[in-house]
Amino acid sequence: MKALVKAGSEAGLRLTEVDLPTVGPTDVLIRVLRTGLCGTDLHIEAWDDWAKKSITPPLTVGHEFVGEVVDVGPSVSTVAVGDLVSGEGHLVCGRCRNCRAGRRHLCIRTVGLGVQRDGAFAEYLALPESNVWVHGRAADQPVDLDVAAIFDPFGNAVHTAMAFEVFGEDVLITGAGPIGIMAAAVVRHAGARHVVITDVSEYRLRLAEKVGVSLAVNVSTMPVADAQDVLGMREGFDVGLEMSGQPSALRDMITNMNHGGRIAMLGLPSTDIAVDWNKVVTHMLTIKGIYGREMFETWYQMSVLLEQGLDLTPVITGRYGYTQYAEAFAEARQGNCGKIVLDWTRETR
Repeated sequence: MKALVKAGSEAGLRLTEVDLPTVGPTDVLIRVLRTGLCGTDLHIEAWDDWAKKSITPPLTVGHEFVGEVVDVGPSVSTVAVGDLVSGEGHLVCGRCRNCRAGRRHLCIRTVGLGVQRDGAFAEYLALPESNVWVHGRAADQPVDLDVAAIFDPFGNAVHTAMAFEVFGEDVLITGAGPIGIMAAAVVRHAGARHVVITDVSEYRLRLAEKVGVSLAVNVSTMPVADAQDVLGMREGFDVGLEMSGQPSALRDMITNMNHGGRIAMLGLPSTDIAVDWNKVVTHMLTIKGIYGREMFETWYQMSVLLEQGLDLTPVITGRYGYTQYAEAFAEARQGNCGKIVLDWTRETR
């Protein structure tokens, strides 16, 4: 089968032939239909310092996907041939304290699909049944394949957005990347009053407006405090979602939170962040780290949100055939885009 592989310790990826994955007793074999490009994939393709420490070539990359089940192991009982599925890309040990307590998203021995084991940028993928999410079978509510391909990052957005109650609250989101924009769509759908998103990319701010944010703020020209004035806010934001990993963004967020405000952090900083801890303490702020998705409560929430009319299609801005992966990666890297999807059923778009 064809697969997109990190073949050696150097920049770039190679589309090449690899062996069809084996299917164990509890595994599911999936014919991949669509895959989404992630920042992790960009790191691996570029072979940066993180990739050098995290990846052992050769490796089939990719972890965002949707596909059709074509075979199941003899012990599989809840997934059937013909099911349309996506998959949880964090494979857990099932034995540590958190796993045994049902907190699998906190497993201390997590293995990443497309990072520590062969991933989804291929014509076929084998995955344990316990990691497979079957999309709704209702004929009157078919899931959009491109949207199903990005359930993994959608899950990051939902996990972050649902970390705290947002109904009736004023929400600040720092970072208008695809996950930040999806989080904005979620909190708006969940009944937030004002949703403000910040970035320095005009393209991405305009994209955020398509999902219904109250205000998209370019912080290079407007302070967040001015956004509060524009919306007639009096006391600061109730909930903050930090999606950018930028030190200045977290500091801006802390400055603009109401007393008792709650902050969920998904963005990964590349450097240490100096924080005014006096303000955190005296304003009694809560800061919660978010990583991945809750297994599988977040997945259930994602499906319900789509069933109730949440529209993620504005977030998907690029679609390519799988042989055009170099063009797809180039578009994703230049930043003036939302999510990029590769179609594994066709060579060109």
